This record gives sequence, structure tokens and C-alpha cells, in this order.
Amino acid sequence: MTQLSILVGSQNPIKINAAKQVFSNYFPDKTIHCEGLQAPSLVPEQPLGEEQTRLGAQNRVKYLMQHHNADYYCAMEGGAHQFSYGPATFAYVVIANSQHTSVNRSSNLPLPQVIFDALIAGEELGPVMDKTFNTTNIKQKGGAIGLLTNNLATRESTYTQALTLAMAPFIHAELFNNQ
Repeated sequence: MTQLSILVGSQNPIKINAAKQVFSNYFPDKTIHCEGLQAPSLVPEQPLGEEQTRLGAQNRVKYLMQHHNADYYCAMEGGAHQFSYGPATFAYVVIANSQHTSVNRSSNLPLPQVIFDALIAGEELGPVMDKTFNTTNIKQKGGAIGLLTNNLATRESTYTQALTLAMAPFIHAELFNNQ
């Protein structure tokens, strides 16, 4: 079996597991070596708005590509925004290799206004959720998504879905090469 090396721009086990699952699903005939590394996002600890959040994921992948060798590089960045219909949290994901880069965004999880207001005041979502739900280090577990959906969805499941969809340009490169 040939090996495929995947670098993730985070040491959070939730993000590493999501990437490993996605690449294992797409490449069942390969041994997947998936490693998480520190990679700076160059955005605030709690990105606000789609632009900051996307840029954070892109910066992590760019850093990995400049400093390491792998078959694929990926990053996930969680953010929040006050949309016209209410506050929500979401993630941007970026996957790249030597030929392509794919950017994708997860679905939104509605946030209570009081939680979003704490983010605007400079707090980070994980600690705010820990205080609200009396949990510890929820960002490396089910995340706000798990807490607010009674664990019917989790942070990992959201990353897995967004990464799965972001793989389309790699799996069907012939359709995307002319863009």
C-alpha cells in the first residue's frame, strides 16, 4: 500500500481526525499519514466575519506549504458573524496540493445573541461555551455545535462534511482544470 501524507494546520485532535477520515474515505487503497502542526492563522484567536475566517485557514495552509513537504495540506478555521438573520458560527476549510487549492465553507450554526456578544467583546467561542455549559475544553471535543445540537452534530462532523465537499476539485480535476 502506498502512503499519502496529509498535514493539518492545527494540533487540535478534532481537526486532525476530520482530515484523516476524509482522506481515508477518498483514498481507501492508501495508508494515510495525517499529522497536525502549528501553523499561524495571522488572524485574531476568534475570527469574526467570513473574510477573517477564510483568511485564517488560507494562511495556515500557505505556511504549511512554505515550510513542509506533503501530498496534501489542509486547515480549518472556525469563525462567527452577525448575519442579517442572526448570529452564527461556521468554519472555512482549505485543502491544497502542488496543483490545486480548494476553499470551502461549512454550514452555519445559529448562536444565541448573548454568546455572540461575548465574542464581539473579545472572548473566544470555546471558553464562552465552557462557561455557559459548565464544560472543559469543549473546542477539542464536540464544540459549540455538539452542545447546541445535543451532540447530534459535532465540530468534527461539520469539518468532515466541509472537507469532503472541498475535495471535489482534486477528485475530478479534469472538470476543474479549465476554470
